[in-house]
Amino acid sequence: MSGASVRRVVVATANRGKLAEIRSALDFAGWEFVTAADLGGEPLDVEETGDTFEANARLKAQAYHQALGLPALADDSGLQVDALGGEPGVYSSRYAGADATDADNNAKLLGALAEVPAEMRTARFRSVIVLIDEDGSETVAVGACEGAIGYEARGEGGFGYDPLFLPDAVPGRTMAELDLAEKNAISHRGAALRALRAALDT
Repeated sequence: MSGASVRRVVVATANRGKLAEIRSALDFAGWEFVTAADLGGEPLDVEETGDTFEANARLKAQAYHQALGLPALADDSGLQVDALGGEPGVYSSRYAGADATDADNNAKLLGALAEVPAEMRTARFRSVIVLIDEDGSETVAVGACEGAIGYEARGEGGFGYDPLFLPDAVPGRTMAELDLAEKNAISHRGAALRALRAALDT
């Protein structure tokens, strides 16, 4: 990347929770992670036409890199529920429709699992991060977090399906009941960010 004192990377998201996780995990000295809004612009409307998390992350990173002329980082993350054949998967953010809220998506998921017993509610969060450097080179990192889907939303932290997801690493608590440091230590995005950090060897 640039030899400038501040290494600015645009993150392909308008989600401040996701940005906070990225900034917390990639706290490199001299790095600045910003959004399009931080640069005075608007989030890009990138059509996620890929059928994998990696494909969608690449589409977003490429769009931001080309539009803003900066290194760009994008992640595509989602929930894979075994009893639903891996759904909602790449459609996690729009499971209940294009304009669905987190509450809408969670309600649909609980409805889909209404008759599914506890032992069959296994699931995982998966995250793939693509970082495109100034010269167009790519670094790809992957992470996952195993767990299960609860029967009701609990917790005020996080976003997305966090209030329903019971990570195996923290028995009895949902992802939304963890503070940011606890979440980063076990989450799919945290794992992917640690893998990215190691790959960058900074």
